[in-house]
Amino acid sequence: MALGILRIATCQFAVGADIHRNAEQIRGFLSDAAGEGADLVHVPECALCGYAGIDWPTLEDFDWPLLVGETQTIMELADRLKIWVALGSMHRLTEPNRPHNCLYLIDPDGRIVNRYDKRFGTPMDQQHYTSGDRFVTFTINGVTCSPLICFDLRFPELYRRLYGLGVQCILQSFYNARQNGPSVHSEIMRQTMQAHAATNHFWISMANASGWFSPYPSCFIQPDGRIVRQLEDHRDQMMINTVDLSQSFYDPMAEFRDLALEGKLTNGPGTLDDPRSIRTDDI
Repeated sequence: MALGILRIATCQFAVGADIHRNAEQIRGFLSDAAGEGADLVHVPECALCGYAGIDWPTLEDFDWPLLVGETQTIMELADRLKIWVALGSMHRLTEPNRPHNCLYLIDPDGRIVNRYDKRFGTPMDQQHYTSGDRFVTFTINGVTCSPLICFDLRFPELYRRLYGLGVQCILQSFYNARQNGPSVHSEIMRQTMQAHAATNHFWISMANASGWFSPYPSCFIQPDGRIVRQLEDHRDQMMINTVDLSQSFYDPMAEFRDLALEGKLTNGPGTLDDPRSIRTDDI
């Protein structure tokens, strides 16, 4: 594959407490994605393990050996298919510390080469998980990527820092699929991610779960903030989209973004030696 080209398979399915079933779904996506020439498979938050506080009221009797075993089956398949995987799961810590809500990065040799831990947890998350404290970046085919998870989207500072680190593509996993009907999430989640894409000139893959009711589907956003494609509501589906760094997009901030990041919050001359500029009490 040419440098600057990355084919991402964004997947959604009804994540639940059945780890065997979750793993089977994920392995199916890997096989389908490899058959269609994808470089990387991106699945939802907690896609393998199920979500603590929803699928698992408590993690007291959680079957960690089962989770490890199913993770290994996915790693082995990634090796056979020679494909990258951003795998939503959780990472056990030493007791009494709660686990991390994480995305494992599995390379085409079937190795876990890095792990991103959700940095900002909701109040419910904090009852079950330990928040992470570091960014993760990696490069595939010359495209620099970084994973984030769900509630992280509420903190634009994360995206600004990732822009400063040279990130070009965000892989953001979500688990918003057990709602009773439309909610504010239907109106703000994709829109917030579109704003992050446009203000930082990112490609973004959003992988959400599907379930009882998912207020928004998985989607793929280009650097001008437009949604290129999205999956159907409440359906187990996959789509493949292409990051192409040779493409040009509308970006009116391009000349000034770095100035703002440096703390210069105007693109004017700064202090102006003009009394009519200084006065704010006349017309």
